[in-house]
Amino acid sequence: MPDTSDFTKDSRRGNAADFDLSLDIVRVAEETAIACYAQIGGGDEKAADQAAVDAMRTALNAIEMDGRIVIGEGERDEAPMLYIGERVGTGKGLAIDIALDPLEGTTLAAKAMANALAVIAFAPRGGLLHAPDTYMDKLAIGPGYGEGVVDLDWTPEENVRSLAKAKGVDVSEIVACVLDRPRHDGIITSLRKAGARVHLITDGDVAGVIHTAQPETGIDIYLGQGGAPEGVLACAALKCVGGQFQGRLVFRNADEKQRATRLGLTDFDRKYTLNDLVSSDAVFIATGVTHGALLRGVQKETTSRGEVFLTTESLVMISKTHTVRKLSMRRPLVV
Repeated sequence: MPDTSDFTKDSRRGNAADFDLSLDIVRVAEETAIACYAQIGGGDEKAADQAAVDAMRTALNAIEMDGRIVIGEGERDEAPMLYIGERVGTGKGLAIDIALDPLEGTTLAAKAMANALAVIAFAPRGGLLHAPDTYMDKLAIGPGYGEGVVDLDWTPEENVRSLAKAKGVDVSEIVACVLDRPRHDGIITSLRKAGARVHLITDGDVAGVIHTAQPETGIDIYLGQGGAPEGVLACAALKCVGGQFQGRLVFRNADEKQRATRLGLTDFDRKYTLNDLVSSDAVFIATGVTHGALLRGVQKETTSRGEVFLTTESLVMISKTHTVRKLSMRRPLVV
């Protein structure tokens, strides 16, 4: 187990250098979101993603740290940068593992839709699971429930009925968040059969999982199949605010199983919990690219004197102190 005794402490309570690293990573997410601004609504998903990747890599390499990417843009032979195993930073300073999605919701950004984010999580070396770039069956709920209230092996109908009982409400008061995909037709049918309400999202399942821990969203449970790397990112956020997560890797072919094996994962049927995916204290950071329920997106503001500024909003979650901050940034637009 990694030594986390001096990791991610609040600046008022511990190591200021660790806190400074969190601020440095926030700036990375801000720079990444700003780099995507010109691509919002442009319709080119690849260009939007490439802008995010380039900006994030440049910003990460400017930080004094020994960073290793464990969740990235794919494996080395498939991604020109920010691949799994790539080293970032100056090579000096705190040794950390990094999970990232430079642009969570490339389609959302390309179509100027809500909830596109630049996302980074980090933990001490060994604190984040090296999840392969495959699918994962996911189940998440917010804090305040005992173990055994939901289970990935139950039907969606069984899960929402059990959750309603634990919450002390009728099942019609339970809201389930599900990615709007044909593969989820059975889940949606089961949920509605039980009488639960279904909140469909087009993309961005990291935000969908986080919403279960935000009472203001009204979302009680997240179910469905999405990317395994995004599952680790979402768990880093839940680790900071409480909640439960279960996941199981889904393999479509032998090549995907080989990817998992290369990362040291050999139990292909294992049901992972939140602490399996994020085994140590962690920091989760997201900056809004487009406006959404989680964060405001990048905005351009012009003053009465003709000065132009860019503004961003970021979310910073620290598991050790269960601290959640929203940070706003405003800076002149450099032409």
